[in-house]
Amino acid sequence: MKIEEIISRIEEQKNLPNLNLSIKDKTEAFTHKLFHTLFDKQTPVKDNLMELGMEFEVLAKLVCWEPGSPCQDIWSDYLQMLPAILEKLNLDAQAIAKNDPAANSVEEVYLSYPGFFAIAIYRLSHEFYKFGLPLVPRLMTECAHSLTGTDINPGAKIGDSFFIDHATGVVIGETAVIEDNVKIYQGVTLGALTVDRTLRNVKRHPTIKRNVTIYANATILGGETTIGENSIIGGNVWLTKSVPANSMVSHTPQISIKNTSEK
Repeated sequence: MKIEEIISRIEEQKNLPNLNLSIKDKTEAFTHKLFHTLFDKQTPVKDNLMELGMEFEVLAKLVCWEPGSPCQDIWSDYLQMLPAILEKLNLDAQAIAKNDPAANSVEEVYLSYPGFFAIAIYRLSHEFYKFGLPLVPRLMTECAHSLTGTDINPGAKIGDSFFIDHATGVVIGETAVIEDNVKIYQGVTLGALTVDRTLRNVKRHPTIKRNVTIYANATILGGETTIGENSIIGGNVWLTKSVPANSMVSHTPQISIKNTSEK
């Protein structure tokens, strides 16, 4: 093919007028600046909030192409929520520092824990999600996903003092509900039983009650599945039905150890 034909065929396939990759880049920059504004002692809050407001105005114009979509007016209401969001995030950081013996300080949690960063971006995106802002909440959590390996849908409902240890491989679906003081470890999935577009407006993901601990690589599926409060879910457990309060659920694989040096 001649270069002209190649160009023509590529341009024919680019038929989504609102598919603008700058939306992703601008959202990632906005997300990082918002995180620094809330946590970095050296970052001037007043100046950054003004800059964030201008950046949000640009984002809103890019993503609100559907008639009736919420746009720039969201920012002033969102600002009112930031102090309460920050209070929740400080509780999350304290929960991590309190429960993880490897944490040497709360500062270490803020600076180096991928689980905290993922929770922070989830909480900041969740309020935008509730406003109905298109694209931006999901792109914010995907920014955290790409950096931490933790995939929290902005639609999930998560209570206070949430702790994700190690973080990598965690998946929390859109309609999951997690109450206060829950701890989960790497590789945990709170997912749906089936992937079906007709279930879009149905609760598809589990409910985790207060004070539950879920250990590494456990998988809990289904919108009707509830893990009762104070329960412990062991590593590698696969659950598709509810568990009563104060339960301990474990998976016991058969392990064989053979000394190969003996003949």
